Amino acid sequence: MSKAYEYRHTVAFEETNLVGNVYYVNHMRWQGRCREMFLKEHSPDTLAALQSGLILLTTFCSCEYLSEISAFDEIVIRMRLGSLTQNRMTLMFEYYLIQEEGESLFAKGEQRIACMRKDGDSFTPAALPESLERALNQYR
Repeated sequence: MSKAYEYRHTVAFEETNLVGNVYYVNHMRWQGRCREMFLKEHSPDTLAALQSGLILLTTFCSCEYLSEISAFDEIVIRMRLGSLTQNRMTLMFEYYLIQEEGESLFAKGEQRIACMRKDGDSFTPAALPESLERALNQYR
């Protein structure tokens, strides 16, 4: 299997519902957090470009829930590059619960992202920043 970027997280009470399991929307938040930490660590100039008109527009996102997790569970989200074409990328996510006996997959997801520039009231396609493309290709 290809190399994956990892984001580790401890589930907090605030991320659970009244029943005690993780509220489903948090899985999507963790995808976003994983992607942001990747940019911070591997392509900080992309973060600077986002301040000057570059937009990473999420055109599709999904999450398939395989089992439940609870407060104080230790998890890792692994992100890989699914595809990269022109100004678009697909990121694949796998969510693992970390336990003494090993890891178990509890969810998986996907994001499709278009690199754009704001042009008045519309968007125009923009090339991916070179550093982002180089960084992503390490996780293909």
